[in-house]
Amino acid sequence: MARSRTIERSSLVLSLLAVCVGVAAGYGASIFRDLIALFHNLAFFGELSLVYDANEHTAASPFGAWIIIVPMLGSVAVTFLVQNFAPEAKGHGVPEVIDAIYYKGGRIRPSVAGVKALASSISIATGGAVGREGPIIQIGSALGSSIGQATLLREWQRNTLIAAGAAAGIAATFNAPLGGLLFAIEIILPETSGRTLIPVALATGAASFVGRALFGNTPSFDIPALANNALDLNSPELLGVYVVFGILMGLAALIFTRSIYVFEALFERMPGNDYSRHLIGMGLVGVMMYAFMALSGQYYIQGVGYATIQDILENALTSPWLLLLLFAGKLLATSLTLGSGASGGVFSPALYLGAALGGVFAVAMHHVAPWFELDVATMAVLGMAAVVASSTGAALTAIVIIFEMTRDYHVIIPMIIVVSIAYYVRQFLMADTIYTFKLTRRNHPVPASLETNLFMLQKASEFYDPRVIRVGNKRGLAEIRRRFKRFGRQAPNVLVLDDEQKIQAIFSTRRHYRLTRRAKIHSWADEHMETDYIVAAADDMVFDIVGRLRAAKCEVALVTPDGKMSHPREVEGVLTLSDVARSSRLARQMERRRPRTEAKN
Repeated sequence: MARSRTIERSSLVLSLLAVCVGVAAGYGASIFRDLIALFHNLAFFGELSLVYDANEHTAASPFGAWIIIVPMLGSVAVTFLVQNFAPEAKGHGVPEVIDAIYYKGGRIRPSVAGVKALASSISIATGGAVGREGPIIQIGSALGSSIGQATLLREWQRNTLIAAGAAAGIAATFNAPLGGLLFAIEIILPETSGRTLIPVALATGAASFVGRALFGNTPSFDIPALANNALDLNSPELLGVYVVFGILMGLAALIFTRSIYVFEALFERMPGNDYSRHLIGMGLVGVMMYAFMALSGQYYIQGVGYATIQDILENALTSPWLLLLLFAGKLLATSLTLGSGASGGVFSPALYLGAALGGVFAVAMHHVAPWFELDVATMAVLGMAAVVASSTGAALTAIVIIFEMTRDYHVIIPMIIVVSIAYYVRQFLMADTIYTFKLTRRNHPVPASLETNLFMLQKASEFYDPRVIRVGNKRGLAEIRRRFKRFGRQAPNVLVLDDEQKIQAIFSTRRHYRLTRRAKIHSWADEHMETDYIVAAADDMVFDIVGRLRAAKCEVALVTPDGKMSHPREVEGVLTLSDVARSSRLARQMERRRPRTEAKN
């Protein structure tokens, strides 16, 4: 299939497109919230209304025990949407965005935005224990990719618009522009430079303007307790407390990450189909939801959970046993929801788990070391940042976004300490984050960090494959295959020459792999020839050769001493884009595996 023609647009055009993505993501966040409100009021109260505040508890439904059926009905609708229109909408969304950047050339189907909005709003509204940040990230990214494809942008520019959409979605949803920008840098962008950061920043700013116009300029949570806290949280004697708390939060993040995928594997092995599995999972969530209402007077574990977090931050929930029960209940409900096939994010559940466990820690400290006078709200804020950072791998994002959501600078220094420790505890025990673990299971590794590939600065003479043989085209593919079999896995590159001793085709090792499995032995070489190539000098840098190959839209560079070729015998070696990609991929895999290797040592 022929590739679509792409154009590298100017920085001005890319920036204007990014602003459009930001505005669209801002309004998309508003529509997404309205959908949640609409479906929630319809499911819980049988009313058509858009009035819904996630920071307030849902009143008891007039349906009584029949409320257990509501998540099950939602599961049927979600499974139908995902199966028939966009399988990418299943799950928490961010892994699919990362996968699109690294393995799909920055292409996300336009339908994903609409299906994700519908499926996730139904999951959240009918009681699924998931968040709304993952969906809005995927919705914004799909909008960015769609605009990039419609305007025929180059791959790096499409990826920039994907990151712009993700950052804009977070900025509008949480009123956290800096957090959105940092999320794009830490998780989404494969390249961090002025040409990518400026468009993402503009998109984030545009989305923030839209979000504040629609939702108001207020923090996501109000924490009056911290403003009046007379305790010096930066005192040296508290350092040991923060270390212990950070270790605890790192373990909690590890359990959270593992739990989701353990339940996903369990449901995949369960007999039945996607409908029955999701129905069972959400039925159990419905039972838990009703049990909490019957025993405590609130649904607690359903939806995004902001109301419960707000209670903890206001010191309205201080019972350690209830907080432990809420931690365990939310962990189980989120694992059941996502593991069985729902659509929704993991950011809000991570906030919930961190707040609940932070509250438990504060109450425990009152009994063990009362002289520290740690309050529930303070430790809840620290716990929220730590669990988000260590589970997602976005440490800076977690610190900044929690600050933007709470607007309280009182806990920044202890937050940095706790987040750092929690992050390294999780990384020491598990190399993957909650976002990359799904891609690892799919055998789609992504870089653990952005760093310069030093091999790109090597000369071609230090990098090319010098194994080159030359054959005439009359010998056919059978002769080429015979030569390849002779060399086994160390197969050389083959130059096929015509009667005038000019290169008619090139068979690289990559081409040989395909031919030996797909081609008939009597096929002629010219039926499978790779005729496009460039000629490079032995002293040219790999980086420059890759740029020339992409500009020429071909795969192979033939390396000669001076970059000129009058006869095929002058070819010293062959360098292909596949060779470069393989080296880059191996470097990323080694970087990903390094923490696991260190852990074993």
